[in-house]
Amino acid sequence: MRRRDVLAGAGSVASIATLNCPAPALAQGVRELRMVTDWPERLLGLQASAVRLARAIGIASGGRIRIEVFPAGTLVRAFESLDAVGAGIADMYHSAEYYFEKKSSAFSFFAAVPFGFTADELFAWVHYGGGQELWDALSGRFNVRPLLCCNTGAQMGGWFNQEITSLEALRGIRYRMPGLGGEVLRRLGAIVVNLPGGEIVPSLESGAIDASEWIGPWEDMALGLHKVVRFYYYPGFHEPGTGIALGINEQVWQSFGADDRQLIESVAAGEYARSVAEFNANNALWLRKLRDEGSVKILPFDESVLRASLQASNDVIAEAGAGDELSRKIYESYRQFRASIMDWSDVAERAFLNSRRLA
Repeated sequence: MRRRDVLAGAGSVASIATLNCPAPALAQGVRELRMVTDWPERLLGLQASAVRLARAIGIASGGRIRIEVFPAGTLVRAFESLDAVGAGIADMYHSAEYYFEKKSSAFSFFAAVPFGFTADELFAWVHYGGGQELWDALSGRFNVRPLLCCNTGAQMGGWFNQEITSLEALRGIRYRMPGLGGEVLRRLGAIVVNLPGGEIVPSLESGAIDASEWIGPWEDMALGLHKVVRFYYYPGFHEPGTGIALGINEQVWQSFGADDRQLIESVAAGEYARSVAEFNANNALWLRKLRDEGSVKILPFDESVLRASLQASNDVIAEAGAGDELSRKIYESYRQFRASIMDWSDVAERAFLNSRRLA
């Protein structure tokens, strides 16, 4: 997308002259930055995390760095955040990298891939398994420096207007799902679409779509999904721990001194941990509320659906990493780290969680 195309879609009343300024505004030593997000304005969890991150950077910098947060549709349209930041229209974004899969399918490895990393495993790969360097190389092509800054934890499989008792039930349904998970469902016969979060409920109400995943009970009920659909499935094999990125314009990033770059990295890492805890705590609470209300059937996917999804996922993920040389390096790094971390997770967390149920 060209710079003027993004500008044409901007919803802000700011002047073109202001938007064309690639450098952060400076006022008496204070750096004023613009963060765009791909989330609705009042969305709990994700949008709130973006605002909290911006405030935390401001506090940690002693007020020297001020970040104004623009939700989707205010400065730029949803899903245009990468283009906007790369072009200098905004200084940073808060988004899920799989929204940029048309630029490169390898972006999905740094958000979520089906049957891939949990929140802890993704953080481990990016920070201690070589993922960050590969991500820097990928995003650098678009003039962006990326950092993990949030994670939703394990997600749910989605909301459906009918029961999904077999693979046959998936064929022909219009299913909102982004990223590589969407491609998996497409290969299983679903008609896959991608919509911003704010458009999901109206689309379900109108019949434009038959099913949709979002995140988990907390965020899903905040959107009102439980009021329009009655079947809620798990597990969310497509997004076992969805990472959210803070993407910073490369020139803005390089203009910071080493201390401020470390400050931003540390605050982003802290918000990552806090967001996982927040999602887990609230999902547990709202799952109980949803069960108590009794108006929604909370059901596991049939094993045949999961087996077919896993088989299709292996092909989809391999194809996503089969592009150029960098994509192949990212896929190979992901594949090797996943094999290693799965062994440890099985011996450690899975074994413990199973034993906790013995009583």
